[in-house]
Amino acid sequence: MRILRTIPEVRAAVREARLANGTVGLVPTMGAFHDGHLSLMRAARAASDLVVVSLFVNPTQFGANEDLSSYPRDEARDAALAETEGVDILFAPAASEIYPDGFATNIHVAGLTDVLDGASRGAHHFDGVATVVTKLFGIVRPDSAYFGQKDAQQVLVVRRVVRDLDLDVRIVACPIVREADGLAMSSRNVYLDDAARLQATALNRALDAAAEVFAAGEREGAGILSAARRVLEDARISVEYLELRDAETLKPVVRVERDALLAVAARVGAARLIDNHVLSVTDVADRGAAEPDVAEPDAAGPDVAEPDAALPDAADPHANDPKGDA
Repeated sequence: MRILRTIPEVRAAVREARLANGTVGLVPTMGAFHDGHLSLMRAARAASDLVVVSLFVNPTQFGANEDLSSYPRDEARDAALAETEGVDILFAPAASEIYPDGFATNIHVAGLTDVLDGASRGAHHFDGVATVVTKLFGIVRPDSAYFGQKDAQQVLVVRRVVRDLDLDVRIVACPIVREADGLAMSSRNVYLDDAARLQATALNRALDAAAEVFAAGEREGAGILSAARRVLEDARISVEYLELRDAETLKPVVRVERDALLAVAARVGAARLIDNHVLSVTDVADRGAAEPDVAEPDAAGPDVAEPDAALPDAADPHANDPKGDA
C-alpha cells in the first residue's frame, strides 16, 4: 500500500490503473477506522482493481463548537488496518492540499440538507461534505464510491450531487455495522465512558422497538415514533431529533406508505451519536408473501394466517442504483 499526500501523486496512480483498464473504487473517510470503515474497504476491494481510501478530517464540515480539534486521529494505526484490508492507496492530504489559499467554491444541496443533521448542525455541515466529496471525485475519478448507511442523510446528499452534476460515479451504500450490543460503530464511540456506553445502546433498542411495531402492522408515524420514544425516555436520553422521513426525499412522514427513514441523534455522555433504521414497505410485503404462517387446515381447506413480517435490514434500498435519486 502507498500513502500519498498530494493530488498529482493520486492522479498519476489512478492514471496508471486506467491504462491497464482497471476499475477504481474510492472509500472517503475521516480516519479513526473501525469495522464499519473496514467493511467499506472490503466491498471496494471485492469490486475494484484499484482501491483508494481517503483519510482527511475535513474542517469545513465542523462547526465552531464541534469536535474538530479533538476528533480521534491515529494515521499509523489507520494505515496498518487499511493495508490489512488490501487497500492500494491511502490518500492522506494536508488541509492546504484540499483547500489551498484562495479556495472559494462551496457546493450546497437545497432541501435535503435543511433537516435532521442539517437542522441540528447547521447548513455548513453538508456544504462541507458535498464540497469535499465532489473534490475527491474529481481527484480520484472513481467508478464507484462507498459510504456507510449509518450516515443515511449524507448518502442521500452525495447521491443528489452525483445526479445533479452528472458525475460518472456509482454510489454504493453499505449496511450499518454494529457492536454485539447493537450500538452502531462510530469513531466518536471512543468518547463514551462505561456508563454512557451502556446508555447509548438505547438508541438502537429504540429503533428496534419502532421497527417491531411497524412489522406488526403499525403505519401511523405517531405510533411508530411513540414506540421508539418510550425506550429513549426509559434510558433518560434527551434526543436532538427523532424523526420519520421519506427514505428518498426526507420529507416528513405522517403515515408510512413507502420506504421511510427512522432517524435519531442524541448526545450521550461526551459523544454526539446518530443512528437509523429503514422501514421498508417493499421488504415487509415481499417477506410476507414469501413466508406466510399457515394455520392448521380444516375440512374446508387451509386457512392462511396473516403473515408475520420480518424486521427490515438497515441497508439503503437503492444501494445498487448507479445514480440513485437522493
